[in-house]
Amino acid sequence: MKIFAKIRFYWGAAVISFVVGALMIPAIYLFPKHKGIIMHTLNRLNLFLMGSKAVQEGEMDPEADMFLMNHQGIVDIIGMEALQTNHLCWVAKKELFDAVWFGHLLERGEMISLDRSSRAGLVKLMKDVKEALEVKHRAVAIFPEGTRAKEQKLLPFKQGANMIAKKFGLKVQPVVITGSKWVLNEHDRTGHSGTVHYKFLPTIDVANAPDDWFDTLHETMQKEIDTIYEKEHRAR
Repeated sequence: MKIFAKIRFYWGAAVISFVVGALMIPAIYLFPKHKGIIMHTLNRLNLFLMGSKAVQEGEMDPEADMFLMNHQGIVDIIGMEALQTNHLCWVAKKELFDAVWFGHLLERGEMISLDRSSRAGLVKLMKDVKEALEVKHRAVAIFPEGTRAKEQKLLPFKQGANMIAKKFGLKVQPVVITGSKWVLNEHDRTGHSGTVHYKFLPTIDVANAPDDWFDTLHETMQKEIDTIYEKEHRAR
């Protein structure tokens, strides 16, 4: 029933806002050395209260420097954080750092802000990624589509991730996310209980990869998304 899907959407949004604003941010302020554990634990709580869960297919490469994922909405991040124990450094657009609750979370979590309106934004992004990898020893997580997608088809990948991976010779692991929009669809504002699937694909050593690795990756991820939909009837 559509009305129940609408109610579940607003319930999910309320749960996320409460957990982030009332629990996660205060806990990170009080225990800054344990921010990774706090995020993992409370994001599991987020999914539980939403009546959903995250499952992993394949292995997360402990040597990967960067994770590239398709993007549907905030549940993508919640599920990824709930699944693992690594303290990832997420790249988010600058506007999100100005948001009331989530801005504090991104700032205190020492995430990377990307200003897409400025040419200097890419230079800063490269500097911040280098610091995350070499100083903080945190792998970087990026949505190369750059925004939430509405359809099954992947949007064109932004070249920032490609340029960074090539410049630093990174090991990049792609992750295909499906089922996220079923749990919380931010476009039509519906929600359901369900499972978000994270399929970890083989890592790409960009230092030794062909120049067109980024375009090939886009094709590989799209084929995986299509195959999952055809075989398991699960949209991204």
